[in-house]
Amino acid sequence: KIEVEHVISKKLQLKRKAEYLKNDLLRQFDSQVNDFMDSLIEESASLELAPLPAVFSPPLSDRERSKLHFRPPHGEGKHFVSRRSLLELFEVNHIRTIYHMFIALLILFILSTVVVDFIDEGLVLDFDLLVYAFGQIPLVVCTWICMFLSVLLAPFPLFHLWSQTQSDCYSHPSLCSVLFGSVYLLYQALGLGFLPTYVVVTNNLPPASRFIIILEQVRLMMKVHSFVRENVPRVLAWAKEKTPSPVVPQVSQYLYFLFAPTLIYRDKYPRWGYVATKLLQVLGSLFYAYYVFVRLCIPQFRSISLQLLDLRAMVLCVFNSILPVLVLFLAFFAFLHCWLNAFAEMLCFADRMFYKDWWNSTSFANYYRTWNVVVHDWLYHYVYRDFLWMSRKRFRAAAMLLVFTISAVVHEYILAVCFGFFYPVLFCLFMCFGMFNFILHDQRKGPIWNVIMWTSLFLGHAVIICLYSQEWYAQQYCPLKEPSFFELLKPRSW
Repeated sequence: KIEVEHVISKKLQLKRKAEYLKNDLLRQFDSQVNDFMDSLIEESASLELAPLPAVFSPPLSDRERSKLHFRPPHGEGKHFVSRRSLLELFEVNHIRTIYHMFIALLILFILSTVVVDFIDEGLVLDFDLLVYAFGQIPLVVCTWICMFLSVLLAPFPLFHLWSQTQSDCYSHPSLCSVLFGSVYLLYQALGLGFLPTYVVVTNNLPPASRFIIILEQVRLMMKVHSFVRENVPRVLAWAKEKTPSPVVPQVSQYLYFLFAPTLIYRDKYPRWGYVATKLLQVLGSLFYAYYVFVRLCIPQFRSISLQLLDLRAMVLCVFNSILPVLVLFLAFFAFLHCWLNAFAEMLCFADRMFYKDWWNSTSFANYYRTWNVVVHDWLYHYVYRDFLWMSRKRFRAAAMLLVFTISAVVHEYILAVCFGFFYPVLFCLFMCFGMFNFILHDQRKGPIWNVIMWTSLFLGHAVIICLYSQEWYAQQYCPLKEPSFFELLKPRSW
């Protein structure tokens, strides 16, 4: 009997060990397959981008290969390949049910708002919040047209003239480079940097209108930098080789890039040839966010702004702000999926990997890399890798810190200008908590870390919504009698 029990216990131990090994092998296999598929896609893209030599032709030299396709001086650039966005999985019936659940929740928000308004005031369809948030639209449209025309008419001709000065016809190409570079930096600082912000502040635009102008300002500045950064090395290489004419992009290529849903310039992108559906989804997300604000945010923060704020009220405010975090996910769905896919479809832009499966992340390092691939690619290629190239790959930690600092400063700049007050909550969370988790949890795996990441996301976004909402109402109800620079920087909700 003792031997039988011993054999049974051994079998159970072997079974548990086999199950553990099975799960471990499956995880390793899944990770290796993902890495293999990513590398295969990159290799296939590189094969498509370079023409194949003849069968019996000699191998190409490094100079001949560089003529076929431009590469950044410090490594491989981003490859664009034909691929769909991950949320197109909504076409699968089982996953589409999640989409239907959110639509049902929107219907319930609409019904609750209509019923409450009908009981209080009768049948009234009031969209005062939307009308206020998107006020002064004609001025917004005029400002955007001016910004776009300046980007179209200033950087490209300036770059074209500079490329001509690099030939042997000009005796001082370095002096011309300094001159044109100074004009370019002046345009970035004043034409795109200062003037749109001045229009927003002096005309006291409402929040949504401010977001339109400031986000377009940042987008156009990043696009202009990408165009210049990608083409300057090509012109300098042409100047050294002294070929007949420089390879300068055409106006049509530059114009296409200004509308393309990417921040990385290339002469050509992969293309293929559902726009109304995506734009309707953007509109639906806008109304979704409107009803979330009306039913969940405004009543809570308007009432809490009229009472003394203690620790208990603060804790309740943060936890009551967890559900309104839905607005941030709506912004992700509306912009990174619907809006960018709509423009990609209109422009036949085939590489639609605007985001990756950030919802499966088990670390903040992976989350920061995957939730917004468009901005991440720009920061990675033009900040992180350029810094490593200039420092000869000696300060990776400093490069990562620089990326976080630039990202945090730009995010805080957008919020400060759009909300009309300086309250660096996002900057502190980004630089302190975010940077710490980026370094700490990069190698952590397993479902528990995904749960921890989601818990942190909900709490962090709830803190941001709670604090910024309190400061918004404090700015409305507590105007300054004698404004000074220190008083403008000091939060009024304290």
